[in-house]
Order: sequence, then C-alpha cells, then structure tokens
Amino acid sequence: MRSAPDQTLTIGLTGPIGCGKSTVAGWLAERRARSIDADAIAREVTAPGTPGHDAVLARFGDPVRTSDGTLDRSALARIVFADADALGSLERIVHPLVRPRVLEAIEDARRSAAPAVVVEAIKLVEGGLAEVCDEVWLVSCGETQRERLVARGLAPDDADRRIAAQAGLEDRGFVGAHRAMVLLDPEGTLAHGKGAVDAGWRRLGRACSDRARG
Repeated sequence: MRSAPDQTLTIGLTGPIGCGKSTVAGWLAERRARSIDADAIAREVTAPGTPGHDAVLARFGDPVRTSDGTLDRSALARIVFADADALGSLERIVHPLVRPRVLEAIEDARRSAAPAVVVEAIKLVEGGLAEVCDEVWLVSCGETQRERLVARGLAPDDADRRIAAQAGLEDRGFVGAHRAMVLLDPEGTLAHGKGAVDAGWRRLGRACSDRARG
C-alpha cells in the first residue's frame, strides 16, 4: 500500500487487556503502518516530574504514593480496577493529556506518508480517539483472557478485577459510523486473526486507492 499525507488511513485498535492488540499492531507494522500505543503514552504523561503524575497523586493521595514520593502504579491499579468511580477519576486526568499526544503522532505519520497509522488503546472510545479514526478494529479473546493475564504474571484476583472493569468493552467497539471489525473472537485462532488482518489490509489498500482517485 502506497500513500501520500492526505491518504494515510487511521485504524483504531481496541479490545480488552490481554487479547492481542499488540500482536495485531505488530502485524500491521510489518506492512509499514505506524503504531501509536495510547497506553504507553498514558504512562509517559504520568511519569514522575509531569503534571499528570502530580495530578494523580493529588487525587489519590498516600495510598498510591511510594516511600520516595512517586506514583505506585500497582497500588493505583488495585484501586481503580475495583472502583468504577476511581477509574473514572483517573481517566478524567489522563485522557486529556493523552489525546493531544496521539493527535500529534497521527499528524507526524501523515507527514511521513505512512500508508496507515494504528492507534492502539483499550479506552479508544472513552478517550475520544475513535472519532479521529477511519475505522475501528476490535480484538476479543473471550474465556482465554483470564488465562493470558495470569500467564503474564498477574494474580488471579487482580486479573479478575481488570476483566470486570472492562466488561462490555466489545460492545463499545461499535462507535457511530465506525462498525468494528472483529479480528480475534472467543473461538478464533492466531492464524485466523492474521488472516483477518491480511484481509483488512487489502481492503484498506483499496480504500487508499479510492482516496487517491477521489
């Protein structure tokens, strides 16, 4: 797929934790798509010394403060994944800091004439990023999600809290005109998922060509 700055297509890649978003992003990167990890940016904007870091500490206080005064991310995760109101508070701090960085990265990808740019985010919709995407791709893994999280080293109860906090996320993949393309469903396999990515990439190539002609 070849592109010019005004032909770069933006894919929103979303889905619950542990279901393979990064794997899909890696497959797309092999095709020269530029990848933007919104969750990695969220960690950057709340790193020690940033206004986001100070805002999180101001909101949650000593329970998430380490002995050296920095943010204890593990403690924060235990709080927000067990309390929807606390999670909402965190998102109201973080999302406005992440969005401008993502938009800047999208523009940079367009200036470099990347064929596509992939915005990988669990909270793609809540962060207001779905609206800047040409289409939304959803990765889902059903019952295997808990097994994958525990295999990563999460305690079973921690995995359960994270899964519960993201319940219904698949439904949020359907955003207005952006009908999500399910890449990996609960019965899917890795090979099936890669085949779906290949098909989606070919379709995007045709869309890019149509833009060029338009």
